Amino acid sequence: MNAAVPRPAAEEADVQELAALLPPPAVPELPRERALVLRQALLRDAQPAPRRVRRRVLVPAVACALAVAGVVVYGVERPPAAVRSDSAAPLLDRIALAAASRTATAVRPGQFVYVRSRVAYAGQSADGGPLTLSPVRSREVWLSADGSRDGLVREAGAADSTVTAVGDDAPSVSSPSHVFVTALPTDPAALLALVREQTRGQGQDPDQRAFEAIGELLAETAAPPQVSAALYRAAALIPGVTVAGSAEDAAGRPGVTVARTARGEQKQWIFDRTTYAYLGERTVLVETTDAGPAGTVTGTSAVLATAAADRPGEAP
Repeated sequence: MNAAVPRPAAEEADVQELAALLPPPAVPELPRERALVLRQALLRDAQPAPRRVRRRVLVPAVACALAVAGVVVYGVERPPAAVRSDSAAPLLDRIALAAASRTATAVRPGQFVYVRSRVAYAGQSADGGPLTLSPVRSREVWLSADGSRDGLVREAGAADSTVTAVGDDAPSVSSPSHVFVTALPTDPAALLALVREQTRGQGQDPDQRAFEAIGELLAETAAPPQVSAALYRAAALIPGVTVAGSAEDAAGRPGVTVARTARGEQKQWIFDRTTYAYLGERTVLVETTDAGPAGTVTGTSAVLATAAADRPGEAP
């Protein structure tokens, strides 16, 4: 049998290093050549993987320039597909917390919910053409709290109109009474499911119809604080609801907007930036059509007061 060939000292150290890293062999020591192969593979696999770079903010201008140049950036983590950077959910959660902390408007079943606001709507002339926003005018509405009596809508420059009592018809999301609103679920998912069910078939885009129905409940009802909070959180569950920048309501009050776009129009809810109080809403064209250029405001409102009244036509 041939005698073992002595190893150089450096090589011997390498083999010992390998032996320390590997589990104890179940067989006698491997031949020198095999040990070296294993050592190289082990050292190659032990190299640290490239570390992913976390960036909190990606400047839009930089991102745009990279996209135009066709540069692919590696190592930047992206949020999961379900998370949108323009999602309104964080803002709506803050709005909901503020709404939940407010004092409820006390309305007895025999009274009326009174809402005073300012509104303007766009219309076309007899000759057609683009829509033109009318001058802002005052609006008052009296809605029977339990739905048993006729209500009233009064707008400057127009004849009074009657809001028919619910009567034997059950109130709904589309035709609510105050008693109905106070009994709405405070679980956002259950509330959204109810809104979807009761607005089914009322529009080509069920998500948009649900968003608009919630907006109507916010605008001209005296929803209790916990119901208001649930309405905002339910809206956050609707796909496509985003933060849309700043806007002024019909009274000229600036605020931040939560919006959803469908069919070339964007419905915006406006909130005070400091208190998160609901101010009003706007409808804006986002596409240029026969109705007008993109950016045309087709409707705007501002809620100024919500209270209880004893009879229609009488201010609190």
